[in-house]
Formats: sequence, C-alpha cells, structure tokens
Amino acid sequence: MAERTNIYIYCKNDEETLAKKTKVREALIHEGFQMLESHEEANIIISLGHDGTFLQAVRKTGFRQDCLYAGVTLDNKPGFYCDFDYNNVWEMIHLIRNAELKVRQYPLIEVAIDGRQPFYCLNEFSIRSNIIRMFTLDIIIDDTLFETFLGDGVIVSTPTGSTAYNKSVNGAVVDPMLPCFQVTELASVNTNSFRTLGSPFIMSGTRRLKLRVHRDGNDFPSMAADNEAMGIRRVEDVEIRLSDKKIKTVKLKDNSFWEKVARIYL
Repeated sequence: MAERTNIYIYCKNDEETLAKKTKVREALIHEGFQMLESHEEANIIISLGHDGTFLQAVRKTGFRQDCLYAGVTLDNKPGFYCDFDYNNVWEMIHLIRNAELKVRQYPLIEVAIDGRQPFYCLNEFSIRSNIIRMFTLDIIIDDTLFETFLGDGVIVSTPTGSTAYNKSVNGAVVDPMLPCFQVTELASVNTNSFRTLGSPFIMSGTRRLKLRVHRDGNDFPSMAADNEAMGIRRVEDVEIRLSDKKIKTVKLKDNSFWEKVARIYL
C-alpha cells in the first residue's frame, strides 16, 4: 500500500466544508502526499462528509476499482461508510503513510433499464409510483414469474444498503460478507387478484431479477440509484444482478460491520 500517495478529496462546496478540506489537504501535503484536482489519477479518494457524501463520491468518481475510498465524517457522528472523523484525520494519515491500512470490500448491484447501459448502486435501487396511485410490477427471477406486485414500489438493496432505506421499511439487515441482494416491498396490496410474498426476500448473487412495469396508465415511475434521483421517464423492464465489482474502502481495525450496526442502532 506504500505506493498509494496520490489523493483526491470529494466534498460539498459549502464554506465550512471547504475550510475543513483545506486543513486536511495541508495535513496530507505536510506528510508528502500528492493532492490532485481530478480523481482519474488518484489511488486514494477521500470523502469529506457523511454517508450520503460517500455515496456521491463513489458515484461521481465512477465506482473506481483500482483505488481505495476513505470516508471522513465532519460532525463526529458514526457512519457505515465513514470510519474516520475530521478530528482524528491524523490517524487515517498515519495508517496510509505507514502502509497499515485495513481494506473492506463492499458489493455493488448492477442495474439496466430497458437494455440501456448498466449502472451501479452501492446502497440500493428503488422504483416507486410517482403519482398518488399504486402501480403494478411483475417480479421475475431467472426468467420465471415469481409474483405480480401491486403497491407503491420496491427496493433492491445490497448487503451494506440493507441498513439504509431498506431497514426503514422493515427489511432485514444483511451481513456484507454474503454475496446476495435483497428485495423489499413498499406498501404491497394483497387481494384475490394480487398476491405477493408480503415480506422481504434475499436472493443469491447468482440470481437475475427483472422488474416489468405494467402499462396501466402509471408507467412513469420514480427511480433512484442510491441517493440520486433518475431522470428516465417511461420504463418497461429493469434488470438487476449482483455485480462482480466491489468498492474497496479504508477501515479501522476492530470496527466491523456488526460493530457499526450495534453502535448506530443499539
């Protein structure tokens, strides 16, 4: 890890954050690191902010596979993706400088809409009705119809994303060591005409999921990739699978996923 000396910092552009970014830059330069204005040549990308900023940093830099990501919070609040705090940034610098990094790998899901170029999600992909009316989806697993869903929408989450939007609607928290993804319904309706499982379900990473939107006058759903809304209007099919790609993050020792879950929720 000693060769990792080119660093790019991603953060919001408000005055307070930029002032803290300057101090982090100065500390890194003092230790001999090369600070870059663009992420393409960086081998470490630092996110200054909370988990939402980390998600944006990963997305805006193209889900890089050839570098490490490090999350640094600015408010001393624990996060799932941010192991470091602005007030202990020297600890992170020490770990990088002395090649004492511990690396954690987080899985991604790959999403393709109507055969378009696939994109990736670190937390989740969600699809919901964008009007005050339910819509209908066929949920297809490995080319076999599993159920026809009527309701507000569904969330498809990664194991790490299971603690986010998914958990807020009573989805299961999933160990990121498991190569899988989860499907969670949003306000499903069960009648004589529509029957769904009615509970979240976890799928092996070898499975392929397809969501087919019924053309019933509500085929302009609202979609989001992680914390970013998507501008695609008409949708017919959404295909989702577990990607072979993984995001590599810098971590503190003795700070496992389950220790983070306990610290944040218990």
